[in-house]
Amino acid sequence: MPHTSRSRIALLGVGLMGLRAGRRLLQAGYPVLAWNRTPAKAQLLAADGATFCKTPAEATAQADITISFLENGPVVGDVLFSQGAAQGMARGSLFIDMASIQPREARDHAARLGEMGVAHLDAPVSGGTVGAEAGTLAIMVGGKPADYERAREVFEVLGRATLVGPHGAGQLTKLANQMIVGITIGAVAEALLFAAKGGADMAKVREAIGGGFADSRILQLHGERMVQRDFAPRGSMKTQLKDLHNVLATAREIGFDAPVTALFETLYTQGVEHGLGELDHSGLFVELASRNAMQ
Repeated sequence: MPHTSRSRIALLGVGLMGLRAGRRLLQAGYPVLAWNRTPAKAQLLAADGATFCKTPAEATAQADITISFLENGPVVGDVLFSQGAAQGMARGSLFIDMASIQPREARDHAARLGEMGVAHLDAPVSGGTVGAEAGTLAIMVGGKPADYERAREVFEVLGRATLVGPHGAGQLTKLANQMIVGITIGAVAEALLFAAKGGADMAKVREAIGGGFADSRILQLHGERMVQRDFAPRGSMKTQLKDLHNVLATAREIGFDAPVTALFETLYTQGVEHGLGELDHSGLFVELASRNAMQ
């Protein structure tokens, strides 16, 4: 049943995540207006039934809800306020930012949009392209409860949403998520390499500790990638490093000491400096292996 009488959705950013989210929205009957900096990517979604738009403002001017899947905070700010996306939005419309940006950037965008009569939710996601395709993303939402209620139906198409606090709290939760992911990848990599260096079978070690207290989705998924040496990017080393930079910047702002994250930021930095930036974030394994003269 199409939702045409209700929400027309502008989608800004039709990359790996935006494309899959856009397809789910179309399948659920929402009209989607797609814009991307590289037009060919938006045209991919147009082939599935979206309306192709040449500028951000062309998309937002026709929409009740605008969703962004853009690269980072400065890009979101640029598209909103320099490229005209915000100016195109109708008063009373809603902007949902699903990019991963710094909490202070989200609060700033919310305040500036609020002055223009546009509501804002920061709603970064976890679950990657697999979750986007399956509609099983974990969506961490910051903003006003009434705006969250307004967005609930749209969120249900994309995954499981939780309102975690005011503007910026969604981004704070995403950073907490990325701390746990980045640190746990390092713990799994170091433990498996330690066992292998001592003469154990890495694949069997992973199997043996699965189901105990050390088990985790990271051990299951990323641990398997390490055992198979499969570092094709699902989430990249350089993106993980960007997230850890954002954690430490936010930690400084709020006066929080994060020594464990600081250590891992150094390790990911060294991995990227050694040419591993385009590998999957489980590629931290490669950096730790080379430190121990292990292939």
